[in-house]
Amino acid sequence: MFTGLVTDVGEVVGVSGDDRLRRIRIRSAYDPATIALGASIACSGPCLTAVAVDPVAGGCEFSVDAAAETLALTTVGTWVAGTRVNLERSLKVGDELGGHLVTGHVDGRAEIVARDSVTGGTGDPQWAPSDRFTLRAPAGLSRFIAQKGSVCLDGTSLTVNTVADDLFSVLLIPHTLAVTTWGQRRQGDALNLEVDLIARYAARLTEAQGALTR
Repeated sequence: MFTGLVTDVGEVVGVSGDDRLRRIRIRSAYDPATIALGASIACSGPCLTAVAVDPVAGGCEFSVDAAAETLALTTVGTWVAGTRVNLERSLKVGDELGGHLVTGHVDGRAEIVARDSVTGGTGDPQWAPSDRFTLRAPAGLSRFIAQKGSVCLDGTSLTVNTVADDLFSVLLIPHTLAVTTWGQRRQGDALNLEVDLIARYAARLTEAQGALTR
């Protein structure tokens, strides 16, 4: 389990394999001594398993394997050397749950349809502008997205501002833009989307109850 609070931005340094199985090597500032083989690391959303870890100056390089379903369902299949990825280590019992419960099981890819600057405060220069991103949810997933609810986009826990059919928006504050890959995101980019766990099960329960009453 994860929280959607990014703790490092890694960089892909190597990709090998094919559409059935791909090995991806990522450079990170994480201490290699703290990453055990088999550890789960959220890499821009998907929960991936560390299959190799090597120390390097300033941190480590760890490798993960992505199978066919992950490559087809997420943006992992588009990653190349130089791609920057949001990283989060798995949640430990007793850790602060600052975002929301995230499984790392991506549901699909959302597309950015607009990015707009939003002036903070009352125009005072000390208030840095935030950015509002409007995204299109994949078919079948928009029903799980609710205003003021939570979503995980590229491994980042965010609050939904508005919802209109298959479009929804999120607001990114300057800090988040600076410490994640969101500062690079542009119109047309695809992002890994995980809907809220509670919303998914609530919808499933409603469907089951509806089936029993028919």
